[in-house]
Amino acid sequence: MTTTLPAAPPPLMGRAAVAALGLLALSTGALESVVAPTIPLLERELGMSPSASALLGVVLLVTGALVTPLAGKFGDRYGGKTVMVRLMAVVAVGGTVSALAPNLPVLLLGQVLQGAMVGALPLSFVVVRAHLPAGESKVAIGVVGGLFVGGGMAGMLSAGPVAQTLSRHWMFALPTLAVVGSTVLVHRLMPPDPPRPSRGAGTDWPGLLLLSGTLVTLLLTLALAPEARSRPLLLAALVVLLGALVTGWVAVERRAADPMVDLRMLARPAIWKACVLTFVICLGTSTAVFLVPQLLDERGDGYGFAAGATEIGLVLLPGAVAATLAGPLGGIGDRRFGSRAVVTAGVVLMTVSLLALAAVHTEIWHVATGKALIALANGLCVTALMTSTATAVDEGDTGIATSLILVSRVLGYAVGGQLGGALLTAATPSGSTVAAESAYVTGFVLAGVVTSLALLVTRTMSKGVRA
Repeated sequence: MTTTLPAAPPPLMGRAAVAALGLLALSTGALESVVAPTIPLLERELGMSPSASALLGVVLLVTGALVTPLAGKFGDRYGGKTVMVRLMAVVAVGGTVSALAPNLPVLLLGQVLQGAMVGALPLSFVVVRAHLPAGESKVAIGVVGGLFVGGGMAGMLSAGPVAQTLSRHWMFALPTLAVVGSTVLVHRLMPPDPPRPSRGAGTDWPGLLLLSGTLVTLLLTLALAPEARSRPLLLAALVVLLGALVTGWVAVERRAADPMVDLRMLARPAIWKACVLTFVICLGTSTAVFLVPQLLDERGDGYGFAAGATEIGLVLLPGAVAATLAGPLGGIGDRRFGSRAVVTAGVVLMTVSLLALAAVHTEIWHVATGKALIALANGLCVTALMTSTATAVDEGDTGIATSLILVSRVLGYAVGGQLGGALLTAATPSGSTVAAESAYVTGFVLAGVVTSLALLVTRTMSKGVRA
């Protein structure tokens, strides 16, 4: 008679491995964000309109929205470390293409490939859950998430000086080299997490195709919104197509044996509330992320600062510091006070900051302070939502659950960025490059009002997310 011994627990993760994951998060966050502070520079060099530059800022996020659920699912199924290393190879290719891009179409291709980096975050949560006890994993997830946000702010800070001192090509090349180096460290230091038996029937390619069409149609609809008066039939057709794609995608996902996005998990109150909150919070953040560099670069009569890319990066420095601190603080705050308290505080802080920017933006310190508070609020909210959700579901569902949060983040950033671009395009007179000040005021007010609506959801949350 043969006795089956219980499987040995996976080896514990050392501090060096956690540091390698944090370095990878920092590097990918930097690579993700270098476009934002240099949008005015890229507009001039590549001859782009504000709507086109907003599209450039979100194509990476669209790819991320598609890759993230698959990365989380494959990480749960085949092991997070293996999938992460392969995903980073795609990111390295994308960063190289962006660095060498001679024109806008090639740069867009590079950004599409770079979007695979968004899937690295849920994979980090998969390996952390597999190799650390529950209490330590919550702090580690907060640290990794915070470094990703901090890396994004560091990328915003350094992109301008690098682009002006060297060229726009190097602002992509340097963080790409950092991604390659940190991936090598993760491969050497991270213990392997064994794959789990598959509970599904394979990859949901129809669902992936329909979601791709939905996101592309959404972006086209938002990009064409400022031209609604001249192209009403085209815009109406896109809205109808968007509704049909969403309906078809929901139907396919409900029937799929192994859906790309598990709508049953999304139906859980704690999960859908976290997704709604993440979307709303990131919409407010991304509107500010797009409008602030444009306002700093603006050369209007009585508004704007005519700042270059380097000056824009320096103004964003307080936000980089605040975002770096927000991740660990969000994880610790969630463990101590619960996600509801942390998210509520973050929503209130962001709403006040956005409305304050709408009312007062005549001095550099007004803009710098408002942007820093928005970055702090975003980091607190998103980190608390991700850490509480990641540690509330079964270990085998970590990647899927956090992927839903990250997809909501991507959608919020995409909609917010396109909203900002549409407002500036509509408010720029024909033959002029200067947008009306009212466009900035309207953008900040809309973002603040939408963000404040999140308080209606936070009131119904429990102190900690329970999935």
